[in-house]
Amino acid sequence: MEYLGIDLSCAVGSLRHGHFPEKDCLLPLISKLLGYAIVAASTTVKLPQIMKILKHKSVRGLSMISFELEVIGYTIALAYCLHKGLSFSAYGELLFLLIQAIILVAVIYYYSRPLSTITCIRALLYSAIAPTIFAGQIDPLLFEALYASQHAIFLFARIPQIWQNFSNKSTGELSFLTSFMNFAGSMVRVFTTIQENAPNSVLLAMQLESQQILPS
Repeated sequence: MEYLGIDLSCAVGSLRHGHFPEKDCLLPLISKLLGYAIVAASTTVKLPQIMKILKHKSVRGLSMISFELEVIGYTIALAYCLHKGLSFSAYGELLFLLIQAIILVAVIYYYSRPLSTITCIRALLYSAIAPTIFAGQIDPLLFEALYASQHAIFLFARIPQIWQNFSNKSTGELSFLTSFMNFAGSMVRVFTTIQENAPNSVLLAMQLESQQILPS
């Protein structure tokens, strides 16, 4: 009895015999359910931030480079998980987070016009390189190094925004709800990553993500 990669036979069999499922049976089931719950919740994680910008027609207090680095980090992480052939429940949120992150950057670009030449070059470089990364058309060792670098990318993505908050003594248009949902999802994803027997590099990425600093 399996639905969406979730094996229910163990749990259902135990309940039919009047027994509570054993830990070895229950934990994988909980992990799968939580994994899909995270994927479902991820479809709305960045909407509060996008809606806040659209409502106020302002990107005051937002660091453009922070959100651009997020797009790069999600791109590398998603491409790596696809390359490793992990279960969709183990990484599915990365797809929706990347889509929303790209939309968010586009909105920030719109309200930051006119854009500098450097910003336009960064956008063009991403558009040119991202397809190659997703296609996995790079040396395996380079791919591993690239994935290892995304840990630092996510870490350094926080620094410009933290500095912006400190300098302005305000979070401006930064959405607390979006930041909190990112934090909560990463905490849960650490557990599901362990249960999915994902590579240690993936687990490390989730642990670093769970240590994001929320806006104050």
